Amino acid sequence: MALLKKLNIKAKSEINSGFGSNASNYGGRFLNKDGSANIQKRGMNFISRISWYHTMIELQNWKFMSILLIFYIGINFIFATIYYSIGIEYLDGIDLSGSEWEKFAKAYFFSAQTFTTVGYGHISPNGFLTSSLAAAEALIGLLSFAIATGLFFGRFSKPTAFLKFSHNALISPYGEISALMIRMTPFKNTRFTDAEAKITLGMRIDEDGKMTNKFYTLDLEMSKVNSLTLSWTLVHPITENSPLFKFTKKDFEDIEGEVMVFVKIFDDMFSTTVATSTSYTFKEVFYGAKFELMYSENKYNTILHLDKLNSFYEVDLNPTLN
Repeated sequence: MALLKKLNIKAKSEINSGFGSNASNYGGRFLNKDGSANIQKRGMNFISRISWYHTMIELQNWKFMSILLIFYIGINFIFATIYYSIGIEYLDGIDLSGSEWEKFAKAYFFSAQTFTTVGYGHISPNGFLTSSLAAAEALIGLLSFAIATGLFFGRFSKPTAFLKFSHNALISPYGEISALMIRMTPFKNTRFTDAEAKITLGMRIDEDGKMTNKFYTLDLEMSKVNSLTLSWTLVHPITENSPLFKFTKKDFEDIEGEVMVFVKIFDDMFSTTVATSTSYTFKEVFYGAKFELMYSENKYNTILHLDKLNSFYEVDLNPTLN
């Protein structure tokens, strides 16, 4: 196969990639753009393989709030149905006039007041069954709000790496050679220090008629920075020791490969180390381009233009570079 001849024999593959070498059931990419593993877990029931805490912590804000709202409406509907079934005449203070829907609505709002332990006082339970149900609902309400409060705290206090990566990786001129370049930048008012990055290249190749995953650690011009305040462009010089040595634009179009980026950094806001990752398939690697500068200066400070993170312009690469 042409790729086997093109692969640089000086580039040493690694085996501790975490993805395995068997490519027979390769799922298209190893990591999703958000850094999560592109894996579906099966063989156990749904309840056993889901961490509800992690799921609720990771949910988007609108989904999280929607679940809380649906739970609140639903559980009060259930208790209101039980109160109504027992008989709303056992709820002192309720006006028994009106339609059945109005009576049910009154039972529903009594349930909401009991569940939240507000208890306005103009309606109270009367009888053993109704009083027992109200006591149980108050307990469930207290526990539910305690759980919701914990989830809110977990979501707001969860250490998060507020970094954005460029949509594309670039093959750019780099002195007398070319280089793989990926750009990132902090986008919130955080202070990052001790940033460290690692890039792993994964390729699916044919070895003696068997599809195999090969992984390579790509050397970086600079893998650590003391402080990350502006943008940081990760640069992998494509030297004769690089697995990308002599790769052409057509190789990036034809070969199944993926560039995986792993970053860990100390966040002064959370006072802890946070981590994030992303990946670029070879189809997301733009061959022959350079990033536009994304910061400028004025009289008083430096301006970081976050909207220019993905901005680049095409350049010609010397065909003899690689």
